[in-house]
Amino acid sequence: MRKFTEQKLVVATHNQGKLEEIAKLLEPFGIEVVSAGALGLPEPEETETTFIGNARIKAHAAAKATGLPALADDSGIAIDALGGAPGVYTADWATTPQGRDFGMAMQRTWNELEAINAPFPRRAKFCCTLVMAWPDGHDEVFPGEMPGAVVWPPRGDQGHGYDPIFQPEGFDITFGEMDRWKKNEISHRADAFRKLVAGCFT
Repeated sequence: MRKFTEQKLVVATHNQGKLEEIAKLLEPFGIEVVSAGALGLPEPEETETTFIGNARIKAHAAAKATGLPALADDSGIAIDALGGAPGVYTADWATTPQGRDFGMAMQRTWNELEAINAPFPRRAKFCCTLVMAWPDGHDEVFPGEMPGAVVWPPRGDQGHGYDPIFQPEGFDITFGEMDRWKKNEISHRADAFRKLVAGCFT
């Protein structure tokens, strides 16, 4: 496993919230973190059908464009009764001509579960794959998961995306009701991050 020895890291995202999450997790290592968005890099087209594939596209595009190591993630919710959907298409389910509407996406999710009379609990998991890529083409891959269940109606206004309908295993509140930093300690991204730190930073 290749260790990270540089002083600066590009986070291949245009999402400020995601950048803040990752920067806070990397704070103990004294690394300068900059986003692809802040550097004016275009968002590459995500043409793969797996989280690993799409994370690799983003990480390698940013590393190649900047000559710096780059970290990318691809994440989404996979629902057992829907055969793992929406999965890599999690954000697509929320896409409208006016922008992203996660209220619509959550309603669609529940409607599809109701249409097939899916049994309770409606098992699901949030998935995150982190890819650290270097300019020479090398990469390291770290998958993370948070199991739980889809609930209805949506609860809470914290977090983002499908958080208000996802109740993590072992908790009686949704991600949408959970303090943001508490969620960051237990989430699918935190699981992947622990593996990244163990692999590349320690």
